This record gives sequence, C-alpha cells and structure tokens, in this order.
Amino acid sequence: MSDLKTKYLGLELKNPLLVGSSGLTGSADSILKLVDYGVGGIVLKSLFEEEIIREHEKNMKEKVERLESNLEFLDYFDYQLKEDNFRRQRKLIDEIKSQTDVPLIASINCYSVGEWFSYAKLLQDAGADALELNLYRIPSKINIEAADILNGYYEIVRRVKEHVSIPVSVKISPYFTDLGNVVSRFDMLGVDGVVMFNRYYSPDFDLENNRIISGPVYSSQADYANVLRWIAMLKEQVTCDLCASGGIHSGDTMFKMLLAGADSVQVVSALYKNGAAYVRDLLSGVQSWMEKKRLDTIEDVHRMGRSMIPNHAEVFERVQFMKYFGEHGKG
Repeated sequence: MSDLKTKYLGLELKNPLLVGSSGLTGSADSILKLVDYGVGGIVLKSLFEEEIIREHEKNMKEKVERLESNLEFLDYFDYQLKEDNFRRQRKLIDEIKSQTDVPLIASINCYSVGEWFSYAKLLQDAGADALELNLYRIPSKINIEAADILNGYYEIVRRVKEHVSIPVSVKISPYFTDLGNVVSRFDMLGVDGVVMFNRYYSPDFDLENNRIISGPVYSSQADYANVLRWIAMLKEQVTCDLCASGGIHSGDTMFKMLLAGADSVQVVSALYKNGAAYVRDLLSGVQSWMEKKRLDTIEDVHRMGRSMIPNHAEVFERVQFMKYFGEHGKG
C-alpha cells in the first residue's frame, strides 16, 4: 500500500489532507470525529480581527465608560480580554491534544497592522503547532493604493514572525495583479507556507424579501482549476510550502493538486456536503491513484507531476486556452 505521509510547515502529517478553518474545526467533538476518520491535520476555526475589536469595544462601553481616562485600568482590561480568548483556545487545544497527536494549526483572520497580533503569541502559548494568517481586505476605499495594502500585509507577517517561533503560513487571495511576486515576497519574509486561496463571504440580493442575504457558501468542483494553475506555476519558484485550498471535492482532484506540487490540501465544503466520513473517500481516492500509477510516496507523486510539466509555464497560461478554443469544433 502506498505511503501517504508527508510534511507541511515542518510538521509530520500522516497524510496531506487538512480540514480548513471553519465551523467543522471549532469544537473538540467535531475535530476528534474528523481525526477518527483519518485527517492529517486541523486548521482551527479562525479568530477574526473584527470580532476581537468588536468584543473589545462592546466590553469597554459596558464596563469601563466611567474609567476611560484611567489608562492603567484600560491596559489591564485589554490584557484581560486577550487572556479570556487565550483560555478558551487553550481549553480547546488541551482537550484535543489529550486524545490525539494530530497537528493543530491556529488561524487568525486579519487585515490591519495593530497590536492585536499579540494574539499570535497567545495561540503559540496555548499549544498550537503552527499558525495560519488569513490575509485579505476588500479594497473598497478609493483613497488607498494597492502598494499600501500589500505593505500592510507584509508588516503583519513581519510582526507575527517577531513574536512567535512556531511555523507561520499565510492564506491569500488570488486577486493580485502580481500574484507571483506577492507569493515570492512572503517567501522572502520567511513564511513557512502559502495557502491558495481564501474563500469569501459573498452577499446577494433576496428579490422577494428586499434584503441582503449570503450568496453561495460552498465551493464547487469547478473552483479547483485556478488553484491548480498557481500551485504548478509557483512550486519551483519559491522555497516555502504550498497548500491547495478551493474546489477539492474528490480524491481525483486531491491527487491532481499533489501532482501540481501541493504539499497539503485543505478541504471544507466537501465535508459539509458529504459529512465527516467523506475524509475516507478522499484519502482512498488518492491511494487508488497512487497504486494505479505505481507511486509509493507523496514525493513520488510530486516527481511525476514535475515530469509532466514542461520547463516553461506556457501550458498554464492564457495563450493555450486561446489555441485550444480556436481549434474547438474543427475536424
């Protein structure tokens, strides 16, 4: 039987399948069920920067309105709020680690440069094996330039790296003009991995009830193509690990991501749709392809993928689509 063991962010994984940050990874019961079905690692449900800020503001308003000039007390209150979040995370991590040795990657969803990054150190102290920074902001402010947004992301990474010793990855958007350069910059800043790509909340109009609602929540099988493209194009150009995220709904697609060079894959929507037991189907699908192709290890899969990809990236660029589209229907 083929061996699915691999490394991601320097962590030993029994297989490349990670469950991405979501409601599935927010409680010990759910996480332990996923572990029982064989996942290689867990990305804990994100702490959202906005939620941290709102919680701070709500408590400040309710509890310390008459003490707002007492800076010493306000410093203490800020510390106490962080400690409360820290204790909740530590309780969750302790409960999981008491029953399994599956790697746990903590997650912070962040977009601004501020003192909140001290949570990264708290998550490390809570026992997280690594940290994932989910970086994205909607660039809706017309007076903010792209360079300013990017420099903010880079500063977040610098500050977090200064405060923690555990591995750090960044989960990013595909919506950069210079995506390859952005990934390279993160690589040079010393991140241990880059996750491609975020999935966002998409608002929609409910025409019948005249209100704003959520658009499609889950990814679809078709979403994997852009992820595969960028993993394949960047794998040989950066030294950090690459993790595929988005549209991975079958063992076939998971195997394709590994061929492209992904060191791990993150799955969420497929497990919401099919249940936690679907982990076994995904892993057995990869196992079947490895045995069919006579590949013994994940490194063998990577080597096979590199042998299929030419030295230039043209096969993954738009010109090829134009070529094949132009030939469609001929003959």
